[in-house]
Amino acid sequence: MTFGRLSQELIDFFKRTLQEDQIFLDEENLLKYGSDETENLSYPPEVVLKPNNTEEVAAILKICNEHSIPVTPLGARTGLSGGALSIHGGVGLSMERFDRIVDIDENNLQATVEPGVINQVFQEAVKEKGLFYPPDPASWGSCFLGGNLALNSGGPRAVKYGVTSDYVLNLEVVLASGDVIWTGANTLKNSTGYNLTQLMVGSEGTLGIITKAVFKLIPEPTEDLLMLVPFNSEEKACEAVPAIFKAGVIPSAMEFMERDAIDFTLKYIDGINMEVGDEVQAHLLIEVDGNDPEVLMKDCEKIMSVLEQYEAGEILFADTAAQKEMLWKMRIRVGEAVKANSIYKEEDTVVPRYEMPRLLKGVKEIGKRYGFTSVCYGHVGDGNLHVNIIKGDMSEAKWNNELTAAIREIFELCVSLGGTISGEHGIGFVQKNYMDIPFSAVELELQRGIKRNFDPKGILNPSKVFPDD
Repeated sequence: MTFGRLSQELIDFFKRTLQEDQIFLDEENLLKYGSDETENLSYPPEVVLKPNNTEEVAAILKICNEHSIPVTPLGARTGLSGGALSIHGGVGLSMERFDRIVDIDENNLQATVEPGVINQVFQEAVKEKGLFYPPDPASWGSCFLGGNLALNSGGPRAVKYGVTSDYVLNLEVVLASGDVIWTGANTLKNSTGYNLTQLMVGSEGTLGIITKAVFKLIPEPTEDLLMLVPFNSEEKACEAVPAIFKAGVIPSAMEFMERDAIDFTLKYIDGINMEVGDEVQAHLLIEVDGNDPEVLMKDCEKIMSVLEQYEAGEILFADTAAQKEMLWKMRIRVGEAVKANSIYKEEDTVVPRYEMPRLLKGVKEIGKRYGFTSVCYGHVGDGNLHVNIIKGDMSEAKWNNELTAAIREIFELCVSLGGTISGEHGIGFVQKNYMDIPFSAVELELQRGIKRNFDPKGILNPSKVFPDD
């Protein structure tokens, strides 16, 4: 893959096209925009551009395409797969100024937004109108909707409400050529041609730059109940999950935390007072929501009846808003706590929920063979387990040279159980060389062919998603 050089001629073009405060060439900003939350990797662009509107994005892409300059779309840079790393330098295209909620259509339960809107800001804006946008990744207080679209983000409530793709109706996209298209229609049904909207969602900035999105909304549920359930066995905690669904209850969230995840988090976060017995090896955090408190209590009774069969301990019901906030804070900040404790690598595994016990057992067995410990937690209700591999006492040689084989075994286990190698973090830069595990050569070539049709010169987020040739 050969790219052009970012010449003074191109810099001069950017200066004519944009304002001075939209162009950044200083080392401090290049380093700042050269990393995300993926380990300690840093790949700075040669210039950071901050367009204000679709027309400016189109002008930038057109000139970059003509000169074969790589363009890496940048959002809040909260990703964990290296998707925002400017591997080949070139232009770092920051979308942070696309931060408008253009319209909230209460009649049709839709909203049109720009990709730089923070997920939490959007959720709170629609909540004021009695509406609900469910996808809520752990970084919802800082991540951009554009990044959520790029990775098809989920979060705790995906188990009941689905992921980002389930709420996208239409997208305004700037192609590598600088052409601007809309991918669909602002309708709930659309059987008109290929579904370009869903093709864009999850494409990690490799097919085009999203500049507007039309989201479907739903009425906001007004009631919720939350419980924290201890287990003396990780396996029993995982086995209880499909049994709850078989009992006829669909929780709005069902989260798994093994013992180390809780211990790390309680040490890391101030202000959480919770005693965990020595015998406890895992917790499930279970939420039900809706509009009728009596129905929710009946759901909780069904859940408790199931839990009794799987040796659950004493259940903590969150009686107040403050208790609910504390429990969710503990779960959401597990990733931060693990990162603060040790050098680590996070893998985003996903399998059918019934296979979770086998996945967890297999991960631990692989860790024993390769000499690493792991801290596991995640969205067990939809089979999405985050595996944090802790460096601990591993030698540099083992960490750098043998861990790849261990991760490959974990991913092979996922696929053998009917799952795949990422549930919501995406492939990006760090997982691309494992893509031969879930896909055959034929399947990968079909995907590469799509990429070539959208981006013939390969300038959009290069060296992401596809294995090195």
